[in-house]
Amino acid sequence: MLEFGFIKALMAGGLLMLPIILCSVVALAIILERAWFFYQLPSTEKADEMITLVTQEKYDDALSLSEEIQHPVFRVLASGIRSRSAAPEKAMEATGLIEVSRLKKGLPSLDTIITLSPLLGLLGTIIGMIDSFGIMAIEGMGSPHAVTGGVAEALICTAGGITVAVLALIPYNYFLARTERITEQIEHYATRNESALQTTAVPVMP
Repeated sequence: MLEFGFIKALMAGGLLMLPIILCSVVALAIILERAWFFYQLPSTEKADEMITLVTQEKYDDALSLSEEIQHPVFRVLASGIRSRSAAPEKAMEATGLIEVSRLKKGLPSLDTIITLSPLLGLLGTIIGMIDSFGIMAIEGMGSPHAVTGGVAEALICTAGGITVAVLALIPYNYFLARTERITEQIEHYATRNESALQTTAVPVMP
């Protein structure tokens, strides 16, 4: 009975509640997918060990470690090791762009929903108020229930849009912060890996 009342209240917000509800469903799907993605990411504690293996020229061991730990940082370092005889910095840069793109997957859509939902709510508010004033212009103040119904529609739509935006904003900022942190780690370890590869590539003078 409570669920039916909640659905009835949502539908009272007018037709613009439909795209707002659609935005909430899409936002929830993105949030759950990204939450699972970041939850599965392993720690980067062994990245220093991988750099050490590179300095010791134990490339196969370093590559085995990268395959064992499926993390963007390790995949970037592995691409540099595989291209150590050519241009490791370019290989790591290219792989880094791919990995950052994977980290940001869905975030532009979530950002759009955060911006769009309140605007849809505002549009619903305007439409509801226009309907209310239209009723007042035709019937005067003789139909207060019709007038207040239009105002209620406007408020429900606004509340719905703002609620979706607020609930999506918190995980969006968290995912963005995680993405920026991992991007910084990629840049840090890629620079160290490039330096280590250059050191090992220097021929030993007799």
